[in-house]
Amino acid sequence: MLQPRIALRPAAQSCNCLLSSLRSYATATTHTQTTPVQPVATNPSIGFAPPSMAPREKTTFQMKTYKPRTPGVRHLRRTINEHLWKGGPHKPLTFAKVGQGKGGRNHTGRVTVRHRGGGHRRRIRTVDFVRMAPGKHTVDRIEYDPNRSAHIALVTNEATKTKSYIIAAEGMRAGDAIQSYRAGIPKDLLDSMGGVIDPGMLAAKTAFRGNCLPIHMIPLGTQVYNVGSTAGKGGVFCRSAGTFATVIAREEVGKKIKDVIVRLQSGEVRKVSKDACATVGVASNPLYHFQQLGKAGRSRWLNIRPTVRGVAMNAVDHPHGGGRGKSKGNVHPVSPWGVPAKGGYKTRKKSNTNIYVVQERVRNMGKRRKTKT
Repeated sequence: MLQPRIALRPAAQSCNCLLSSLRSYATATTHTQTTPVQPVATNPSIGFAPPSMAPREKTTFQMKTYKPRTPGVRHLRRTINEHLWKGGPHKPLTFAKVGQGKGGRNHTGRVTVRHRGGGHRRRIRTVDFVRMAPGKHTVDRIEYDPNRSAHIALVTNEATKTKSYIIAAEGMRAGDAIQSYRAGIPKDLLDSMGGVIDPGMLAAKTAFRGNCLPIHMIPLGTQVYNVGSTAGKGGVFCRSAGTFATVIAREEVGKKIKDVIVRLQSGEVRKVSKDACATVGVASNPLYHFQQLGKAGRSRWLNIRPTVRGVAMNAVDHPHGGGRGKSKGNVHPVSPWGVPAKGGYKTRKKSNTNIYVVQERVRNMGKRRKTKT
């Protein structure tokens, strides 16, 4: 039986941290290192903190390690998620994942995603990305979802007693109360403000972690996830573990809000509809990318097949293959289908290229008719 032991793992290593970790490894003690990490939330009363207001401090996080009784657990590193539900999923909200889609095929049977196949049996969880149902929802439990990196939360509508899955926010626990304001502002909330919508008071009463709102109701500088792009549809951005976007500006025409501008973690700035959905907070399981599988077999359990280099193949299988020994073949790097992989090569043509061709043909036909007459 595996015996876990808790070890502090760093988010990023510096020279001093590396020396301290080597000394601690030599003395067979746990690794303790510090690294600057931006906290997700600093004000518990509102449940969020804008990035500009959150101070940067040195913190540590823990990863679960195991005694190296076998080679497969020597390098195994896992995140500590003691709050996760230990049982199975809510069966009415799941269905089995079967068919050729498990192997990366499309409806015609062709491989559209390489390096997929095998893996453990899974059940697809139907996650509610739209969250149009109004009213108070209670979080029943936080669950692991094998189909995504973030955790999901099973919530119950207090009015209709219907259950649904949503993407869990970091820090969300069983028993929390969340709401969705996409269908409009409730009458009791409007009466508490005196019948008049005050943006500041509205934000103080609605912008809590896990609440879903139209993005124009969210204060500037707030971290949000599960962000939509158009009105009436579900979230499409920032749905994986630890991701978030920042509301940075509103585009106004007169006194009305037209669009909202958000900044993604990649630095990309997107303009979304003012009625697009967004959930306050950060997507759960932010330490997901620090885990180590420990052996190749765990990748196969996760439906991931090996990735073979082109130079290791035969010439019939890849443009880089063949030759005597390890050889590049004096060719530019290309994909298995011959598409250049470097040098800014664009695989797509401009959308209006055919329009110019048709217009040119029409002009030439007109010139020919004039010359014949």
